[in-house]
Amino acid sequence: MKVLKTTKMILDRLLLLLALIALAAMLIVIIYQVFSRQFFSSTPSWSEELSRLLFVWVSFLGIAYGFKEKLHIALGLFVNMLPKKVQDIFDYFAKALVIFFGVIMIYYGWNFTTLMSNNIMPGTGLPSSALYIVIPISGFYVTLYGIELLFKKGMHQEYDVSEG
Repeated sequence: MKVLKTTKMILDRLLLLLALIALAAMLIVIIYQVFSRQFFSSTPSWSEELSRLLFVWVSFLGIAYGFKEKLHIALGLFVNMLPKKVQDIFDYFAKALVIFFGVIMIYYGWNFTTLMSNNIMPGTGLPSSALYIVIPISGFYVTLYGIELLFKKGMHQEYDVSEG
């Protein structure tokens, strides 16, 4: 069990590290792009494409991190009116959908990544698969966190309206 917890902790830190590096790199590229446009009246051809690629990476990794931290929006008004047992059924159904969504992301994301591996992005010269490989990576994390959610109560953080 200790090995499993250690592995998960390493995977969690890797996700956060990847997202933070991509976010920092995107910020640096955009600052450089604006600086060069304002002071040199010229924008590097690779900067817009690279910032878009990094934005996609941050977005997809953020989806997975949102499941880990239970940050996604819940519309529980209808479900909260139901009996507790029915609420639990809806809770497990939602968690099963998250896992299913993660598996779909892995399967079709990998297929699309391999399909696009022969295409080249013109600005950076990188293969298009560099953009799309984040889909199965994010799908792996969504599946992992969906399975983890099965062993936790609820899918979303509880907020007390009276606090504030």
